[in-house]
Amino acid sequence: MQRRAYAPVAALAAAVLSAGLAGCSGGAGASGGGVDAKAGQAGSAAPAGPPGKYRNLPEPCGYVGRDTLRRMLPGVNEAEKDEAEKLLRGQAAITYDTDRRVGCRWKLETPDGTRHLSVDFERVVSYQAGVSDEDRAQQLYDRLATAAHIPAAAASPSAKPSANPSAQPSGTPSGGPSAPASPGAGGNPGPGPQLADASMAPSAPASASSDPKLAPRSLDDLGDDAYVDDRLVSSASSVHRDVTVVFRSANVLVTIAYDQWTTDKQHVPASQDLQGKAQSLARELDAGHFGN
Repeated sequence: MQRRAYAPVAALAAAVLSAGLAGCSGGAGASGGGVDAKAGQAGSAAPAGPPGKYRNLPEPCGYVGRDTLRRMLPGVNEAEKDEAEKLLRGQAAITYDTDRRVGCRWKLETPDGTRHLSVDFERVVSYQAGVSDEDRAQQLYDRLATAAHIPAAAASPSAKPSANPSAQPSGTPSGGPSAPASPGAGGNPGPGPQLADASMAPSAPASASSDPKLAPRSLDDLGDDAYVDDRLVSSASSVHRDVTVVFRSANVLVTIAYDQWTTDKQHVPASQDLQGKAQSLARELDAGHFGN
């Protein structure tokens, strides 16, 4: 008779344990999200913002035309056939998620100096409730333009620092895609700032072009927003000009970094040449409509 008195207690304990396991199982199933799951979609008071126009990114090394590369890397045709082909193929940047970030870089060394070229594509996804992918891309673009001291962007209201300084630049969780590796060699910095670090500064004092037509400025005829930055850096042993073009098309940010190094300080790399070629490449990339 005494043993029967414990039966209801055992049954109750089994029922509680069973309910707890069922709850854990249901929670695990609910947490399995798809690609680019956003805040505000499940049980949030504020709805998620609209998704961006672009859902994929291109293969970056093949997205740049060979004729364009030959113009930007003068002297490549003078190399041996196999070496020229290797130079034109470029080197893909290492990233952790090619749906969110891709890049490629090229380097040409000649007796007259060295040229570096890199392209970086970042597809922005917003994880803020009520903020669209495109709005988030706009915020990030404004932050980059402000860090580069682009005159027209400095007064933009949307260029204010984020209220959450610990947030990842593109809403990417920690450990997300990395910025393209710098193509510099021998301790030389790579071309221009990368998107992942808008505050990155050159290792030596840099001076912008004194010509207003070539100075760092916004560009009106490229993407939804665009700017060009132009810096001349001189050291004891060399001089180099770094040109960076950044533009936003919907929810994709594109950075083109193009520089020329020389040890002959009597022949300073020309702004007009580097800027013209970098902007032509930017328009070519924008016209290609990315990965759609």
